[in-house]
Amino acid sequence: MTIGKKKIIVVDDNPTMRLGMVESLRREGYAVSEFENGEAALKSFRKKPVPLVITDLKMAPLDGIALLQQIKETHPGTEVIVVSAFGTVETAVQAMQLGAADFLTKPFSPDELRVRVKNVWERIQQRRTLDQLLAEKQLLHDELFPEMIGNSPPMQQLFDLIQRIAKEDSTILIEGESGTGKELAARAIHQNSERNGKPFIKVNCGALNDNLLESELFGHEKGAFTGAIRQKKGRFELADGGTLFLDEIGDISTAMQVKLLRVLQEREFERVGGEVTITVDVRIICATHRNLPRRVQEGEFREDLYYRLSVIPMQLPPLRDRREDIPELVNHFLQKRSQPKTITAEGINLLMEYSWPGNIRELENLMERLQVIAPGPEIDPQLIAVHLGSGISHNTSGQYDNLPLDDALYAFEKNLIVHALKKCDNVKNRAAKLLGIKTSTLYYKLEKFDLL
Repeated sequence: MTIGKKKIIVVDDNPTMRLGMVESLRREGYAVSEFENGEAALKSFRKKPVPLVITDLKMAPLDGIALLQQIKETHPGTEVIVVSAFGTVETAVQAMQLGAADFLTKPFSPDELRVRVKNVWERIQQRRTLDQLLAEKQLLHDELFPEMIGNSPPMQQLFDLIQRIAKEDSTILIEGESGTGKELAARAIHQNSERNGKPFIKVNCGALNDNLLESELFGHEKGAFTGAIRQKKGRFELADGGTLFLDEIGDISTAMQVKLLRVLQEREFERVGGEVTITVDVRIICATHRNLPRRVQEGEFREDLYYRLSVIPMQLPPLRDRREDIPELVNHFLQKRSQPKTITAEGINLLMEYSWPGNIRELENLMERLQVIAPGPEIDPQLIAVHLGSGISHNTSGQYDNLPLDDALYAFEKNLIVHALKKCDNVKNRAAKLLGIKTSTLYYKLEKFDLL
């Protein structure tokens, strides 16, 4: 659509009326093209669309209402003003319902026409400005947060926060349930910081015991312990000048908390088995799915370390609090495949109604599974329901009809676990007791069903 000059099409089969409108608008600086019938105007419009069309109502063979409809079908952003000597309330309402910007009843003065056109043109300009700002914002988002998806209010607030804090060197604590994308948030902070040309090093603190974690963080000297056959640099050294991401920080022991506190305070340490003090320039970003304030109260996490880590706290929203992002996320995960399959509106509704205890990680794993096992190019809603554990829970008879035994058992067991977790406020040991299984068994099943 032409957006440089203020271009308008005027359509009226009355030469005198058409000439009056055209001359009046040209005096105001508009570039006006005139036509005596709707067909000629539509033909020209399809070749060179314009932002505003002014059309008479009663014309043959294509009247103003039909012209309005055809313009809006192909170019809904074009504004249309309908004019008529036979104006009625019903006609005006019909035109406005079909998308007309205004309705003018003949006769009208040149001043009234100019005012009405000026008002509509201001709306056109405002929409252009808004569209441009939105496009710029989307481009900026794609550049700053290439891996983070979502336009929901919680995500927009998160993006704004990341931009504000990325340029500083303050320690950040990212809190949120498992699977909410804490590492992606940490990477986005690093990429938008002054350290983006330096390393981004991560450590999963919850996956290592104290000895291994100390060696991973601080490194070790040759002969420091059995198996230390050479000197090894730790993650703090490797991240020098960049960012160190300590994932699952809430799972480290109290002994390791003391050692980590010293590094955060002094920005120096010694390798395991070494005597040389090493100084580093590292920004620390931590993450946890645990409630650290509660662990502080229970004596399981040092209060001084907690305050050192949470200089800037950041809370990631669970997927159930940003359900409007699910269609975009689904499309993103499906498009990662070489031959992406599609999901119907009914299937999307099922996904949006689900509680997603495993958050985005669970959604991504489900999309990969369905993409592989769905027999056709479209993923059937019933297949989605089965793997969400909701496809059989409401039936009292015939609930296993047409379902393979493995799928039925999978869905039923997952459904029981999800309901137990809800009933126990996601407290794992209570849910395990409710289900009559060991906590370790429950963790195994949570991993099996992508619920961790």
